[in-house]
Amino acid sequence: MQNIYFFGDGTAEGGASMQHLLGGKGANLGEMTNIGIPVPPGFTIPTAVCVEYLSDGCITDDLRAEVENAMGRLEGVTGKRFGDGEAPLLVSVRSGAAASMPGMMDTVLNLGLNDETVDGLARRSGNTIFAYDSYRRLIQMYADVVFDVLAERGDNPMEVALAELKRERGVKREIDLPVDDLRTFVEWLKAFVQRSAGRPFPQDPREQLWGAVEAVFRSWNNKRAVEYRRVHRIPSDLGTAVTIMAMVYGNMGEDCGTGVAFTRNPSTGERCLYGEFLINAQGEDVVAGIRDPRPLVEMQERLPAAYGQLEEIAERLERHFRDMQDIEFTVEAGKLYMLQTRGAKRSGNAAVHAAVEMVREGMITKQEAVLRVDPDQLDQILHPTVDPDEEVTVLATGLPASPGAATGRVVFDADTAVERGGRGERVILVRRETSPDDFHGMAAASAILTARGGMTSHAAVVARGMGKCCVAGAKDLDVDETARSFNVNGRTVREGDWITVDGSAGRVILGRAVLVEPAPSEEFAELMAWADSFRMLRVRTNADTPHDARRAREFGAEGIGLCRTEHMFFEGDRLQPMREMIVATDLEGRRRALQKLLPMQRNDFCGIFEAMDGYPVTIRLLDPPLHEFLPHDPHGVGELAESLDVPLEQMRHIVDVLTEVNPMLGHRGCRLGITFPEITEMQAQAIFEAACDVAGEGVTVLPEVMVPLVSDVEELRRQIELVRNMAERVFAEKKRRVEYLLGTMIELPRAALTADRIAEVAAFFSFGTNDLTQTTFGLSRDDAGSFLPFYVQSGILPDDPFQTLDREGVGKLMEMAVKLGRGTNPKLKLGICGEHGGDPRSVVFCHEIGLNYVSCSPFRVPVARLAAAQAALAGGASDQG
Repeated sequence: MQNIYFFGDGTAEGGASMQHLLGGKGANLGEMTNIGIPVPPGFTIPTAVCVEYLSDGCITDDLRAEVENAMGRLEGVTGKRFGDGEAPLLVSVRSGAAASMPGMMDTVLNLGLNDETVDGLARRSGNTIFAYDSYRRLIQMYADVVFDVLAERGDNPMEVALAELKRERGVKREIDLPVDDLRTFVEWLKAFVQRSAGRPFPQDPREQLWGAVEAVFRSWNNKRAVEYRRVHRIPSDLGTAVTIMAMVYGNMGEDCGTGVAFTRNPSTGERCLYGEFLINAQGEDVVAGIRDPRPLVEMQERLPAAYGQLEEIAERLERHFRDMQDIEFTVEAGKLYMLQTRGAKRSGNAAVHAAVEMVREGMITKQEAVLRVDPDQLDQILHPTVDPDEEVTVLATGLPASPGAATGRVVFDADTAVERGGRGERVILVRRETSPDDFHGMAAASAILTARGGMTSHAAVVARGMGKCCVAGAKDLDVDETARSFNVNGRTVREGDWITVDGSAGRVILGRAVLVEPAPSEEFAELMAWADSFRMLRVRTNADTPHDARRAREFGAEGIGLCRTEHMFFEGDRLQPMREMIVATDLEGRRRALQKLLPMQRNDFCGIFEAMDGYPVTIRLLDPPLHEFLPHDPHGVGELAESLDVPLEQMRHIVDVLTEVNPMLGHRGCRLGITFPEITEMQAQAIFEAACDVAGEGVTVLPEVMVPLVSDVEELRRQIELVRNMAERVFAEKKRRVEYLLGTMIELPRAALTADRIAEVAAFFSFGTNDLTQTTFGLSRDDAGSFLPFYVQSGILPDDPFQTLDREGVGKLMEMAVKLGRGTNPKLKLGICGEHGGDPRSVVFCHEIGLNYVSCSPFRVPVARLAAAQAALAGGASDQG
């Protein structure tokens, strides 16, 4: 196995096609070298070596020898020597996985500096301040990354001491400190490392090198990297490549600098060179928010030649990779070097805008544009914004780092965000600046607010990638994480107080602002039209009200796949007659109560049919157990008994009798309709009377009546007979007929196993994957939250099966039901109406097994449309009708 892939002097042993082996960073550094873009020379150790190291825990002799040879080759290309006191070669050790994980793993810069080589660097550069600034950076990074001295601390004594030193001297930049102060600080740092780590900072450059390499390997499994992979569904067995490259110095003087550039605006997708830079700094200063960077356009004034070259290279890279690029660069003594290029993390709006514009520019095809946008990112486009007509109190302004708006209670650390977010609270994570260690809290928060950092800071990049709104660099905020508060312009905001973060305008607003729904752009509509032209799956919505139905149609829904009739009964004026029906002691009493409910249900259905004019509406008959409609606390039971004029003891007895040990597997669904057929009759009457009434007004009505929780064909046969008889009765009375379908939900394993029999009487199946997942796994969705996250984190399950469909178990039952059902009835219509209908990976599975449609919540409809198109493009056409 080849352990070293060299790049430099105009040629490289790797390239962009080798990302799985060299990681994104190493592969693209090789690619840039091969196409003539200025890159510092270096070499990459492939991902397989990391996997082997993490398994065996040691560096092999072969690897040591190959790295030594590569270092010799690097010395030859640069004309410098590693550890030499006169012409020292310094290197960086950088992580780089096949899947982009910005900031999640570790990097060490300036390796090779020690008490001897620092003076050699000073002499060679003629800049002693630069040399000692680089040395102190190395010691600080090495102490943190390799020796892990900050692991058990809530602060960073090294940064605190440096900040105090700058305050004493009245300077803002480390490079403005007197050289004697930097020398003294380096000695303080070495003493701190000895005290904290119990061992000295190594003076041997090769010991430094191998310590850094092993630390970067280990960082694949650090907490933030593991959490990032979990959120972004990146396999945990890939490992990271390690790239060792010659240092170039952005901190060597005023004709030097470093920055991050995007070939298009990562928030909007607008075509322009966008980013930030710092004069006389190293790259960590920009991405970590240590110093507030300047807009990239100012580089044109400070370093005009390098800026012109950067514009040219950015254009070349975007054209070469045919995608928006995120570029890291350094300018040393006026000369530009590229340190990295990768596909840019971008907001949902930017992803859509850039994809559509690239089609217009002839760079990519429509198919590629559809495949390029992550379906989950469409959620960001549909996120709310602050109502422009509302008067708000703006506490502070910062950079609009990630668009959208959110309200929440302030928290000041990641763990509290996770704790309170896990209880269902909306929280906003407020930090001076975030670090990769905050990732789990950022994932739990509704928004992120930082006092420091820029548009390419850690907070900004991670927030955009996750679709969280973010305001960064709100400089007026004085964040006191110890006191759990921040002060701004004379106001104090404490933990638990409500604020609103407006990530689109960069505003921090006091209290809970009114949020309004967004208006998707012209590019969004164009991309979705392309997606619709490619997909095979139809997309319906789960909607129980005319309002939800209308909204879903605006998002492109092609019908209702699940209308839950029980939700209509929980509204104020319906609950009382529903309870009357439940507590009635005879058929006549139940019928009287149902007659009160009939016109209410009929009106509901009229509104939904009108909203879905021309599209099918699948109405599920009553599903939950009856006890859910009754109070269970003594006061509520007493009030109900009094309102219905029923003796209290009798009411208590009714409630006790209806309460079940395991209600989800009890007297519910079709079992209610079989034991109380009058419930099914009333609902069917309401459906068909509404259908006939609105059809008479010119509305095209396509009702589909769905019987829930069927486990045996005979259950379905009897319910269908009731519904069909009522339909004929209503048609005779109304002197009008409407076309309709009768079908069932497949939500029990036995229904899937006997789907051939059930298809004898059903015109359609809709997979109720919420219950099918529960009954297949033997899990309660309401209770599994206490241990399912541990199962996923521990690798027992790849995903939460209630979020992403379980292909191996639930999926096999679905495949079996499809094959058996269509074997009996080739025209059987098949859909899914569980929560999985809006999950992109689950939508792909539905395409693969040949379903006709998926159904999901209104706001997930565009997500499902795009996912269905991507499934069709990736796998070819299926045989759905």
